[in-house]
Amino acid sequence: MTDTTAGGDVRLSGISKTYGNSFTAVHPLDLTVPQGSFFALLGASGCGKTTTLRMIAGLEDPTTGTVLLGDRDVTSLPPHKRPVNTVFQSYALFPHLSIHENVAFGLRRRGIRSVKKPVGDMLDLVQLGDLAQRRPHQLSGGQQQRVAVARALINHPQVLLLDEPLGALDLKLRRQMQLELKRIQTEVGITFVHVTHDQEEAMTMADTVAVMNGGRVEQLGAPAELYENPRTTFVANFLGTSNLIQAEVVSVGGGTVEVTAPGATLRLPAERCATTPAVGGALLVGVRPEKISLTHADDADTVAAGRNRVTGTIADAGFIGVSTQYVIDSPVCPELEVYAQNIERDPRLTPGAAVILHWNPDHTFGLDAAQSPSAGTVGATATATATAGETVEATP
Repeated sequence: MTDTTAGGDVRLSGISKTYGNSFTAVHPLDLTVPQGSFFALLGASGCGKTTTLRMIAGLEDPTTGTVLLGDRDVTSLPPHKRPVNTVFQSYALFPHLSIHENVAFGLRRRGIRSVKKPVGDMLDLVQLGDLAQRRPHQLSGGQQQRVAVARALINHPQVLLLDEPLGALDLKLRRQMQLELKRIQTEVGITFVHVTHDQEEAMTMADTVAVMNGGRVEQLGAPAELYENPRTTFVANFLGTSNLIQAEVVSVGGGTVEVTAPGATLRLPAERCATTPAVGGALLVGVRPEKISLTHADDADTVAAGRNRVTGTIADAGFIGVSTQYVIDSPVCPELEVYAQNIERDPRLTPGAAVILHWNPDHTFGLDAAQSPSAGTVGATATATATAGETVEATP
């Protein structure tokens, strides 16, 4: 099914969008989306991701910059003349037409008469071949979404744009569709550019994720790289949860940085610092909640040597099935979070218990302490830390 004969990267060069004289939705941005990749623009509402997508589609005119598909400059082309199709959250299916005719619509509009085989092939691709004669209202939300994808792909666009396509689905169905969309993209080999505010959705499907904040790309990379090595507090907090500890650098050498925080000395790899650490300088030390082990204070002597360790008291504990989520009151940080898998639960680990938190120093990262530790958390004001006009390029 793969058709990449009319391929080429999607390249945005100096692209920006300003409304009036006061609001800039997208600051000057250079971005390359490799041909045949599944690329996600991820960010909170108002970060500029949908505006960026609409400029690729031709639904918004950029204030500055160019949009290139392969070597072709499409900046001034109207939407219907671009080799691009868009799938929206609303699906926009024709209620009076069968599923077959919904998918065939684009072919018939182009004057193609023989539509039975291509429509059949496309419905088989999205696993709806046996429902071809049904109407949209007779399908589930996930099935309607697959029809919308099939209708968008039937014309073999160079790029498929997806604007929050799973937002209207419930959690279980959304997760199923994440896997379906990834399977479809792999089979057809067409470039997918997917806009979402859902971190899990982006990380599940995309080869490359661009985290947007305040109209700029905050960080770009593979999902695992963004999660394990965030470069800003916004990315650290927006992609999952991070414990960020204010610390002072006491030594740097041998590839290791040593810091002090109230009541603790911690170590981390120098290569995992997003800023150059200097002795006497401040550093935000981060560790993900699932990387931390929790041991009752009575068993402190069982903690292996060489691990980062801090003391604390359990302030709260919430059982959520696969894990228990603890909030720890500690001298280094008032609300440290720890996620512990429910394998062999220690019945002593209840609110009020004194505990030791410990983890592998290699699982620690360092960030510039000049940033707000709360950036990227729910309710925090969005701030942009990327440089205006910064060039970011994805690689397959």
